[in-house]
Amino acid sequence: MPGVTHDEAPPLADLLPWSVAPLRPGRGWPMAPDAASLKARWNAFVRAAAADRERLLRPTRARTLHTAVAQLPGFDGATVRLARASGPCPEPVRVLHGPFDEQWLIPDHRLIDVARPELWRVLGDGQLFLTEQGYVADGAGPAVLASAVLPDGRSPAGRPGRVRPLFRRPGGLEPNLAPGLSDHLTRVYGTEVTAPDVLAWTLAAARASAAGCAVPLTSDARVWARGVAAGRRLLWLHLRGAGGERPKLPGGKRPYVRSPLPARPQTLAYDPDEEALLVGESGVISPVPGAAWDFRVSGVRVLELWFDRRTAEAEPDSLEAVCPAAWPQEWTSQLLELVTVLALLAAEEPFDIGDAGRITAGDLRAAGVLPVPGWARRPASVLDHHEEGPEGQFALL
Repeated sequence: MPGVTHDEAPPLADLLPWSVAPLRPGRGWPMAPDAASLKARWNAFVRAAAADRERLLRPTRARTLHTAVAQLPGFDGATVRLARASGPCPEPVRVLHGPFDEQWLIPDHRLIDVARPELWRVLGDGQLFLTEQGYVADGAGPAVLASAVLPDGRSPAGRPGRVRPLFRRPGGLEPNLAPGLSDHLTRVYGTEVTAPDVLAWTLAAARASAAGCAVPLTSDARVWARGVAAGRRLLWLHLRGAGGERPKLPGGKRPYVRSPLPARPQTLAYDPDEEALLVGESGVISPVPGAAWDFRVSGVRVLELWFDRRTAEAEPDSLEAVCPAAWPQEWTSQLLELVTVLALLAAEEPFDIGDAGRITAGDLRAAGVLPVPGWARRPASVLDHHEEGPEGQFALL
């Protein structure tokens, strides 16, 4: 952003101080683009003989057939060791696997090397997550993405960012903001500033750099209102209209399947002259704006990444190889929706503070908002919350 240096703009790490590192799954098979495959994988796992079960698990130092772990917060999964696991698959849950890619995950702590339980504790109504995207020099794309489902924090460029919940407690309680930030901004703008306002502004204004993500702040109430409105529009698109009207392109610009997709497409290409997405040898989706095809996050083209994750060859005789025998119709619908969302995002005018006055990190220090106290960078205590520990024992957290 012209005229704004990283040192002048407050770091995102100070505005939303509590952050969590990305999940470390340790194995790929407990996550998939469809829930049915996960249930089939689990059934194959629990029916396998002991020797085969160990191979199928893909044990790591953090998780073996005999590792004892507690439940994931909020989920009533079993805690007996995987060597003796039986019964139906825990009901898969939606997660965000990198940018704009909602997949399914088996919510079983025994299968995930580092699940970040503190994130699972604050899931629920009213919660939103901001995920910083890995910085890539000259790499196009947004600095942060928002989601209502749990993000795994993966960056398409392989550089993990940080996950920042908007609230520190379940139920949308205790905003994850620098103490005093809302009150200070409310005084500056003469109107109440809420945590969702700060999140919306961040979506519109955040800028990535090698030094970290920064969020320029304005001292102009009108510019603030304009930025919050722009951010709310971005949030609606990131959430794909969750809870309301789904994003749509104007009539003649809506993408359609012009030629049916093959049963097992292996390639994805783009014809700029026809504005067509070529799926496999025969599938055609159009019109697809060139900006949607070229939409990138951390320098990586989103459509190609989404497609590759659904068509990559799995290792034979592995649980990852348990997947749909043919391209599901549901994936086609999701692809059409993704094209729509990316096209709309690409059409949004970039938000710029322009020549408006700034609130710098120094200003926030002078106002007593910074530095952030240490407790605000740690998860909130949950001393009244019981969770089942290994082998059915309970722990008070």
